Amino acid sequence: MAALRAALCGRFLQPLSVSFGSLRFASSSFKAADLTIEKSNALKPKPDPSTLVFGKQFSDHMLTIYWSEKGGWEAPQIKPFQNLSIHPATSALHYSVQLFEGMKAFRGADNHIRLFRPMLNMERMYRSAERSSLPLFDKNELVQCIKKLIEVDQEWVPYSSDASLYIRPTFIGMEPSLGVSRSGHALLFVIVGPVGPYFATGTFNPVSLLADPRYVRACRGGVGAYKMGGNYGPTIAIQAEALKQGCQQVLWLYGEEEEITEVGTMNLFIYWTTENGERELITPPLDGIILPGVTRQSLLDLAREWGEFKVTERKVGMKEFLDALKGGRVREVFGAGTACVVCPVGSLLYKGQTYQIPTMQNGPELATRFFKELTDIQYGRTKRDWAPVIV
Repeated sequence: MAALRAALCGRFLQPLSVSFGSLRFASSSFKAADLTIEKSNALKPKPDPSTLVFGKQFSDHMLTIYWSEKGGWEAPQIKPFQNLSIHPATSALHYSVQLFEGMKAFRGADNHIRLFRPMLNMERMYRSAERSSLPLFDKNELVQCIKKLIEVDQEWVPYSSDASLYIRPTFIGMEPSLGVSRSGHALLFVIVGPVGPYFATGTFNPVSLLADPRYVRACRGGVGAYKMGGNYGPTIAIQAEALKQGCQQVLWLYGEEEEITEVGTMNLFIYWTTENGERELITPPLDGIILPGVTRQSLLDLAREWGEFKVTERKVGMKEFLDALKGGRVREVFGAGTACVVCPVGSLLYKGQTYQIPTMQNGPELATRFFKELTDIQYGRTKRDWAPVIV
């Protein structure tokens, strides 16, 4: 099992090629055993799972862990959900010294609560912290602290197989200075809240994409492979442009060959038939501009276990894709991410022309199969160590 986990993390994560200043903090970390809990005296009513929308409601408590260069990590605290108090010159506000993660907890039919592959999120968060010159930490200790937070707020995990508890670990530089330098103060905090299904109707609704080579999400040598807030804010204007042109999401292209990279905030998958007549599932490689998604890795792992078609991680340019589309070889296209698991693509607007994306005779069969396989694991209908019981 240890060898398998090491191999998995090797595929999921790409090592940094340089060493950053934060590495000198790697030997020290907060400890879950030191965690203190202050319960709220005013518990909020729990919402009806059928009314939930994403990111609008939050639980009664939060986890906070402060760090300073002088004192190191302080003891973790679970306390009533509350606003943060920060200095107006805080580095997170001025220079985007900030990163986050997105995870979920699920209540199964057996009433047990499960996390889904949390160590993959912790590995990615650790790398993002390293890239941001924020202090490092013990990944397992953070998982244990998050588990305790969920235990305290376990009634906020919806009693529903169509809803879940969204978990947002966030790490910000708190340096009260306008100098562009490594933060000497930082705050790691976790907030959680119930969320409903990505598809309000409970069915797949294929989305339309705008592909405009004038805009890029990330570039090689940059920070596209890290989950930093600065990667997301600049995409909002392009998303608005897509809506103006009658599209729902953005297909991000890159470089002279117009490499297909991501779709919206999701990883992209293409299921097609190669020129040699072989079925293939293909997704862009983790080469510096692709976020290493947990769902992305899970789909690759499942597909390789099935062994029913070729599974490939490589670059695909728009010309190659459009040639396959015109040749009738594209079977399905879909995005993958924590929020929706998978999201089928129905059409593509590129340089003024709309291209329809075909699906299998009975709809997006592969996307539907992936969705069922993963949600069965997440809700405990299929027993697997990807989703261990935590409460």
